[in-house]
Amino acid sequence: MATTTCSKSAALFERAKHVLPGGVSRNTLLHGDHPLYADHGKGCKVVDIDGVERIDFANNMAAHIHGHAYGPIVDAVTEQLQRGSAFTMATEVEVRFAEHLCSRSVHFDKLRFVNSGTEAVMAGMKAARAFTGRPKIAKVEGSYHGAYDYAEVSQAPKPDNWGDPGHPNAIALAQGTPSAVLDDMVIIPFNDPENAIAVLDQHKDQIACIIIDPIPHRIGMVPVNADFVSALHQWTRSNDSLLMFDEVITLRSEYGGMQSRFGVSPDLTSMGKMIGGGFLVGALAGRGDVMDVFTYGEKGLRLPHSGTFSANLITMTAGLVAMEHFDEEAVIRLNKLGDYARASIADAIGTADVPASVTGTGSLLRIHLKASAPRNYREAHMSATGQKALSALITALYDQGIMMIHTGAAALSTAMEKDQIDQLAEAVFKSLVSVRPMLAD
Repeated sequence: MATTTCSKSAALFERAKHVLPGGVSRNTLLHGDHPLYADHGKGCKVVDIDGVERIDFANNMAAHIHGHAYGPIVDAVTEQLQRGSAFTMATEVEVRFAEHLCSRSVHFDKLRFVNSGTEAVMAGMKAARAFTGRPKIAKVEGSYHGAYDYAEVSQAPKPDNWGDPGHPNAIALAQGTPSAVLDDMVIIPFNDPENAIAVLDQHKDQIACIIIDPIPHRIGMVPVNADFVSALHQWTRSNDSLLMFDEVITLRSEYGGMQSRFGVSPDLTSMGKMIGGGFLVGALAGRGDVMDVFTYGEKGLRLPHSGTFSANLITMTAGLVAMEHFDEEAVIRLNKLGDYARASIADAIGTADVPASVTGTGSLLRIHLKASAPRNYREAHMSATGQKALSALITALYDQGIMMIHTGAAALSTAMEKDQIDQLAEAVFKSLVSVRPMLAD
């Protein structure tokens, strides 16, 4: 069923436009004439209010690692709700969950819970500044690190303003962003150690930390290479700066996060999404001395931090169950399923004979309507024609019972088996054939 003919969803959207700006609370839900409205979900399936069932490869933007209404989480949360949801008191489950997450990585000495991935990144940037006494943050061009003024800089530059590829410009995302915010962000090219270091050297006495996403979605879901990570890590060691990994999405890629694939020790790591077991969550972990900026010391409190719903009982309960069940065996199985998915999609692309490619690693993937897989943000950037074709592709997939992230990305869940991957590959083939005329223009 086409997304433009779901009468109940269309009618509900008309009501929503009267009370919600643009009719939604998340712009990522806007697709076609109106968003679809969910009725219920179970496992890897979601049913909308018009009764249409789809396999969910979006999983609430990679937040559901076990799919929907996962039994052990439902049971644990239901029991906890009867005892209370949040108190102006600490709880044991907060300690147990922190112990579990810290046990997954030797780089996590201490951890603080927050309420979103955006907040985890924000706390990390502020912690780096508090620890080093420096103002500037370095990030990769095109990388997404949440809805925070500093993190948004050069999240979506365009050909007419992004500047030299070896020395990208700092470009505001939102209108009204203060120029001082741009001044305190240093933008480096992706997977280009030589040029990145040259840019960093121009600000070596002012950079508090470098933040990197090891599988940056907005850059094309191309994994960061080891040489790039090593160069950045060495630079921070030589210049008294910090290295921060944004693993809000990518923690799922290995038991200890994507960082475990590299022989480096990040000083800070932001987490979110799947660690909440389906509920709002964020966490910042890192070196003990760096994390101690949140505690009282001889010089007082270097970084005041609080949050009404941080470490609330429902999130802590759901998150602990979710992560305990996402053990090393589950990670390996899901990564193998991801390998199968990318190979199956590559076969579908070849059979459809269209200029397309697939990227990703672990349980993450992204389809590009480009013959060669992009290597950085500029190569991943789409023209208006390309964006229109991608939108048509996503609509075609929805019509065939497949939910994808609007960028053409997918995040697998443990509720999936090869059967669902085979259905995805078949739908991708049919959808690519349907948009082939648009790609020939």
